[in-house]
Parts: sequence; C-alpha cells; structure tokens
Amino acid sequence: MKKTILTYLFLGSLTCTGLNSCTNDLELTPISNYSDEIYWKTADQFEAFAVGLHSRFRTNERNFLLLGELRAGLFGNDPGTTASFTGEASQGLERMWQHNLDMDNSGVTNFANLYEQINQLNLMISKLNTTTVLSEGSKNYYLGIAHGMRSFYYFQLYRTWGDVVIQTDALPSNIDVSNLAKAASPAADVMKLIKADLESSISAFGTDYSIRQERSFWSKNATLMLKAEVYLWSAHREGGKPDATIAKNALTDVKSNLPLALQTDFNNVNDVKSRGNNEMIFVLRHKLNEATLGFITDFVPNSNILVNFSDSLTNRKFSVTQDNYGGLLRIPTRISTYRNYNDLDTRKNISIQAAYTKDGNGNYKIAGCFLKKYQGEQNAGSRAYTNDYALYRYADLLLLMAEAKVILGENPKEEINQIRTRAFGSNYSESVFGYPNQAVDKNANEAILQERKLEFLGEGKYWYDLRRFGDQYVFLHTGLSAQESYKLFWPIDRTSLTNNRALKQTAGYPEF
Repeated sequence: MKKTILTYLFLGSLTCTGLNSCTNDLELTPISNYSDEIYWKTADQFEAFAVGLHSRFRTNERNFLLLGELRAGLFGNDPGTTASFTGEASQGLERMWQHNLDMDNSGVTNFANLYEQINQLNLMISKLNTTTVLSEGSKNYYLGIAHGMRSFYYFQLYRTWGDVVIQTDALPSNIDVSNLAKAASPAADVMKLIKADLESSISAFGTDYSIRQERSFWSKNATLMLKAEVYLWSAHREGGKPDATIAKNALTDVKSNLPLALQTDFNNVNDVKSRGNNEMIFVLRHKLNEATLGFITDFVPNSNILVNFSDSLTNRKFSVTQDNYGGLLRIPTRISTYRNYNDLDTRKNISIQAAYTKDGNGNYKIAGCFLKKYQGEQNAGSRAYTNDYALYRYADLLLLMAEAKVILGENPKEEINQIRTRAFGSNYSESVFGYPNQAVDKNANEAILQERKLEFLGEGKYWYDLRRFGDQYVFLHTGLSAQESYKLFWPIDRTSLTNNRALKQTAGYPEF
C-alpha cells in the first residue's frame, strides 16, 4: 500500500511563489499522484518541502499570539471602556483573559494543531537521514531547520499544557497524533526532547549562520534564540546560573555572527516598507496578493463603528477612507495597557490606537483602544495586512541578554538602555528614563518585564515572559490568582480527550 504525501506536499508546492524559494524549472507531478515512490528523489523536491514547512509555520501565527499573550492582562476591557470597544461577537475569546477556560471552552483546540506540523517535521527528518540525493551541506541545512522548528513547536506545547504526547516518528498523513491511544509524557521528558532537538539543530547548521528570504527562513540564529529562551526558562527554576550562562552564550553567538541593529525609529520595525530589516532574526513573511496577517482583524474595529469616535492626537474624527481597518473587534486592547506607556514613549501611539468621544466643549474622553502596530498597506482602497510577524528580533536578544545578566549577578544597564533610548528618541534622558533611574528599576526583573510588555505588544510574548520569570509574576500582573494556580496551564478540549482516551485532562480542571 502506498503512503500518500498529499497533505505533506500540498502547501509546499503551492507556496513556492509566495516565498520566492523554488527553482524556476521545478516540474511537479499532479498533486493527487504523489507517493513516496516518486517523491524525495531530487534536491528540488526537498527544497519544495522546506518551503512548505515555512508556509505551515506561518499558519500557526494566530495560535502563537493567543497562547503567548491573550491571558497576560493586556487585552480585554476595563473601567471606562465604551460599549463599542468591549468586544464585538467575542466568540468566547474573553474566557482567555478572564481565566475561565474549560474543556468545552478551551481557547484553542487539538493542541493548536501543532502536532500536524510536528508530523511534517518528523517526515522531513526521516527522509533527510536516509537520502542520497542531497549534498552534505544541503542535508545538514535542512536538518538544522527541521530540528529547530520541532523544538519550537514542542516548547509551545510544553509551556501551554506541561505533559504532552511525544511523537518523533512520522505517521501516515491521514492519522493525527491527537487520535492515537497514546498517553502524554511528563513535562520533564518533553523538555529533554526540546533541548536535544536544539543541539541537533545547532550541530547540523555547523558554521552556517546565513538566513534566506529576507530573514523569513529558520536559521541557526533562530535556533540559538530559542535555546536562550529555553535555558532562561530552566534558569529561573532548577537550572540557575549554569543555564543562564548557556543562554547568554547562545545570545552572544547570534550577536557575533549576524549583522544586527535596532531600527532608529520604532515605527520602522514592523513597517512593510522596511521588510527584512536588520533588526529581524526570524519573521513570518507576508506580501500583497500572497499572504496577510491572519489574526489582525480580531484586534481592530469595523470602520463603520470607528467613525463615531475621534483621534485626540490629530484632533480629527476617524474616517472610513483613512481608517479602513475592516475588522471585527473581538479582542480590544485595555485602556490600562495604553496608560502603561509614558506619554513620551514613541511605542505608545505606534503600538496602540486610542479612540475618544468629544463633547460640545471640545473635551476628549477615552472610549477604548485597539492594536495599531500592524498597519499593513493600502491597496485599491482597502487595507491589506502585509506586515511580517516577528518571532525573534534584536530587541528580544537584548532583553533576553539583560535577563541572563540579572540571574548571573551582572548589570543589565547596557541592554535595557538601548531599548529605552530607541523608545524615547529625542526625549530620552538617561537620568530620567535610563536604567536604573525609573521607579520600576528597583527590581531588575520587573524592569525587564516592563520593557518586554511595552516593546512586544501584539507579538505573542508577554504571557510566556511572565510564566518564564516565575508563577508569582503571573499572579501579580494578570487576573489569575494563586488560589487557581492550576490555570497556569491550559485545559485540553473535549474532542481531543474523546479521540485519545489515553490522555488525561490537565491537572486541576474537571476530569473528562
């Protein structure tokens, strides 16, 4: 019986144009006829599959954001919010920031579909380890990508559910891991796999630090950034200074081998006109008529609602033609999040749009806020959200380095102040805004967390940041209480528990 690879190849072949990575003379047999007997025979076919892996990676960006930020206290509504900004047809998304998830309202289902991606990587690794059609350099390059991506996916699973199923062998395309009668492995074993994959990726890449496609291909640098994040996670727990040293060395490795710099203007970081800029380390690529940012319409309002409000900074009412966001505001940004920023911090009004009512005397009153960071571009009278979605950028490296330094008893001033210098621009004064001169700087961890919150809003990081630093930071900065600490992990949805009867519900939630 032939094992079809229809699912595996479909995205790989159809996204070659979008990622500009396939050779011009690649001849493709009709999709329905692909099987192992006729595939994996040429270098072009491996290349097409690698492109497909990146396209599949991009399909996960919404789940990356939901898992990494929706429970962190930044989104939702708070006192003073006008009805128009309290979440239109929220579809249960509010359960994330309200921390009342359960198996029937689990926030994400089927483990965020990450096992589908893992199965693709398992297949790629298996074929790479047996192929004779690739040069040693190409084989190792693809192995570096595959092991690095698999480590990333398992780190998502580990931080979200703790104990999860480990599957490293490729399954037939019509079988999902969630349907196997296979029990979850202990979180400690999952972490061992994550760290083993990291080392396999780094070893495979060797001395190759190059990044293809304007920094939208996984590279050794992405693996090293992930390694730093993973080892800082364990450094805040049992790993201490030895793991912090490993993290610091990984970050130093990236900094030493990749041309990196902060964009002078924060507005240029995510602007479509500066795509692939030298602040980026690994991004999910979007381009006009190819792919757009999948999650953004949940974070911005419908233009017909927005026109009833004003922008106080420009002293104008919003208009359909200029402010054609075209969304349905299921996930509003908290007014309190907007007010967390200093008024002189340029990130404030680049990351968030505040909307105001205006009375007859010309006085403005804030009505609500929404995410502004991803403006996309105008195309034939419509807004296309073609911003790249950064998973790792230089600002992240700097703040992870600061975090490692604090654990090691070193001074994080240099890295924190690089971030603050860019944020305040011409208004920057070290004596006022520089580390350690702000009130928050009395606790270096809180200073770093504050900068990460302000810098990476809408990039899927802050919930994971709080979790990494320790449970007490989650309880302090979100609506989750220590009395419900089991909710640090997410519940497994009813369908997954039904399909895999060997699974057990996340500890603390009602059993299935």
